[in-house]
Amino acid sequence: MTPRIYYGNLQPAQIAQDLEAAFQRGNYIVQRFGNPDQMAVQIATRRDRQAGGQTALTVTIEKVKDGVSILVGNQNWLGLAASLGMTALSALRNPLRLLGRLDDIAQDLESAQLEDSVWQVINATARQSGAGHALSDRLRQMICPFCRSGNAVGSGRCAACGAPLGEEQPRPCPKCGFVSKPHELRCQNCGNRLPV
Repeated sequence: MTPRIYYGNLQPAQIAQDLEAAFQRGNYIVQRFGNPDQMAVQIATRRDRQAGGQTALTVTIEKVKDGVSILVGNQNWLGLAASLGMTALSALRNPLRLLGRLDDIAQDLESAQLEDSVWQVINATARQSGAGHALSDRLRQMICPFCRSGNAVGSGRCAACGAPLGEEQPRPCPKCGFVSKPHELRCQNCGNRLPV
């Protein structure tokens, strides 16, 4: 459960709406909670579903200074495990029973990939909005620790007072968008190895 940050003009309601449009179908039900700056989207299998085991996950979307922070909670696997276990037991007793459980197997496989499918929808929404993990305009500016003037990222010295800025250059993690310091080898948010 590592949050990902998308910089740009992206709103929590926009992501929640796209998730609802993608998953409010078939055996899934989607509920949205919250306000325009912080939303939670719950995606779960319907109680009256025709096939597969019960599963659910929650997506938390929060407005941050230059974009949004998104956290996909741990998926509830207990219902899927029970359904797959029943399929395995029935196959051991009578292999022909697998034919009668094909719908259950297909739904369980789809539900097992739910988290990946959620990230695909979120990434598509971010791309359509021009958002991504690249630094925002505000973060592309270096604030001089001595005179507090703004400078372009990559500047060696402050344009206002001439103080050295080389140690302060930020860089975003290509996986989650978290801003790291130049000497860090791994992202402090997701643990991803940072490019040199």
